[in-house]
Amino acid sequence: MKLLCLAPAVIMLAAASSALADGDAVAGAIVFRKCGACHTATVPENRVGPSLMGVVGRPVASVPDYAYSRAMKAFGADGKVWDEALLREYLPGPQFLVKGTRMTFLGLKSERDLDNLIAYLKNPAAAQ
Repeated sequence: MKLLCLAPAVIMLAAASSALADGDAVAGAIVFRKCGACHTATVPENRVGPSLMGVVGRPVASVPDYAYSRAMKAFGADGKVWDEALLREYLPGPQFLVKGTRMTFLGLKSERDLDNLIAYLKNPAAAQ
């Protein structure tokens, strides 16, 4: 009986936490300023790093005309795709997930920043 009473509470908690994880693209555009020296998100232009335009849902190390490090190519060799889960794993510490990456960014430690940045990367136009 206790389990039946707990089930609705667990469902409500899960729904609330997923709603909080949606992020705010406008706030994400501000977080993206940390990335903007090396990356773009609104144009398919490579800089020091590859364009992140359309990155969510894109295979790892797949931007044409960008010279990825051997480490990043090896990381994506098994068909990994930059989905929200992989971005959440990567962005707090790129060097820890991809040993040997040339990306020197120290990472995002705030869950809110991650939520917002991912919302922005999913739809940069929503920040306009």
